[in-house]
Amino acid sequence: MNLKLKITTVGNSVGVVLPRELLARLRVGKGDTLYVTELPDGIKLAPFDPQFAAKMEVAEKVMRRRRDLLRELAGN
Repeated sequence: MNLKLKITTVGNSVGVVLPRELLARLRVGKGDTLYVTELPDGIKLAPFDPQFAAKMEVAEKVMRRRRDLLRELAGN
């Protein structure tokens, strides 16, 4: 997908209007948050925080590996 986006004035700042097609592909809408990641060849927009996602992946691995300990701590 190649889109041409125009930078426009928004109050005292500037912004970019994202077309509906792009919003639909990102599954976001008005009021949602997008995260920008700088890559060697440009930027990436994502509807989730990649750093948080990486931390959750580690947490899920620990929870799977230490399931019995977590049950014990929960009192079950």
